[in-house]
Amino acid sequence: MAIIRPFKGLRPDPRVAHLVASVPYDVVNKQEAAELAKDNPISFLRVTRSEIELDENVDVYSDIVYQKANSNMQRLINEAPLIADTEEKFYIYRLIWKDVTQVGIAATFSVEDYNNDVIMKHEKTRRVKEDDRTNHIVTTNVQTGAVFLTYKGITDVNDLVEKTIQNNEPVYNFTTPDEVTHTIWIMPKEANDIIVFEIGKAEHLYIADGHHRAASASRAQKVKMEENPNHTGDEEYNYLMAVLFPAEQLKILPYNRAVFELDNLTDEAFIEKVKVNFTIEDSDTASPKEKGKIGMYFNKKWYMLTPNENVIPGEAAGDKLDVSILQNFLLEPVLGIKDPRTDNNIDFIGGIRGTEELEKRINSGAAKVAFSMYPVSVDDLINISEVGETMPPKSTWFEPKLRDGLVVHTI
Repeated sequence: MAIIRPFKGLRPDPRVAHLVASVPYDVVNKQEAAELAKDNPISFLRVTRSEIELDENVDVYSDIVYQKANSNMQRLINEAPLIADTEEKFYIYRLIWKDVTQVGIAATFSVEDYNNDVIMKHEKTRRVKEDDRTNHIVTTNVQTGAVFLTYKGITDVNDLVEKTIQNNEPVYNFTTPDEVTHTIWIMPKEANDIIVFEIGKAEHLYIADGHHRAASASRAQKVKMEENPNHTGDEEYNYLMAVLFPAEQLKILPYNRAVFELDNLTDEAFIEKVKVNFTIEDSDTASPKEKGKIGMYFNKKWYMLTPNENVIPGEAAGDKLDVSILQNFLLEPVLGIKDPRTDNNIDFIGGIRGTEELEKRINSGAAKVAFSMYPVSVDDLINISEVGETMPPKSTWFEPKLRDGLVVHTI
């Protein structure tokens, strides 16, 4: 049974919420973060990507970076300001982007539920990224960004959320430059017990996005437990902050691929090798219209790949995904990319950037070949999580994304 709790959020003054709120730390590099925060002294990127205020030669994983994050956190509390709620609350977080509306509950969830697979995963995490966010949490004593959770929606919960939206004024409501409208309400106190009871019926919750945040919250819990001889299990470090969305509201975009070199193959040899496992057809469209098709941009021309009789996926649920078929029957045997997590010959481009970004990479000569994917479904994500499998790296790109800094969990 899933554990969900209201919490005393640390939040920006409504007058400056739009200035504090920032993109997630892991969707921008250092240079992009610096540019976004350049003229904004209270951008939350100064906490989540504090290296932007340090010498460019500083190791982004060094202690000085986390100490800077801590000092910047304290500065924002005083100067933004950030104000701590005095009572435990659930927060409703709605995002509207184009034709997508998704409404979730910001809350805290049991780290033990994460450890024991009540909160289920579908991705492997990288140790270096875990180390980074664990050090960030332990040094600042805050969880700065929410894990993105999903579940099979519950009607009574959805009705309570809708009633709150209809009958209450939001505490924040603004639109960001990427045309996403972010709105937050506070759930009435009398609804808290109902939310706890109804969500508690869920056998599983599922991480949609934020695997490294969740893993780091778990590791930070262990550090805090070891430091606390009077540990009881009720401390705030035993809970992770997340926003829980009904699965039926979520939109997954494709996660596309670009490959820099052809592994010493000529163009003709590359095409012949691809033909071993795929039928290649000229295409007027860049994106596949259905599962089982893969777009390929090569020599400034779009093709559509269809697996042929030589492609026999494994028995695992994840083996049947298009991203797995591309990896197992083209990227590895043709281009020698055995582990896409670590191979420097491949890059991943989120679907939000469109196939235009793929064309740009090839047309400029920055890459040799690019692949556009049909998006994985939420059902795929849930099914693979439930059988204890992991999806291939960079399988899902969720949009719109939560903003960091609107609600912070202090531990």
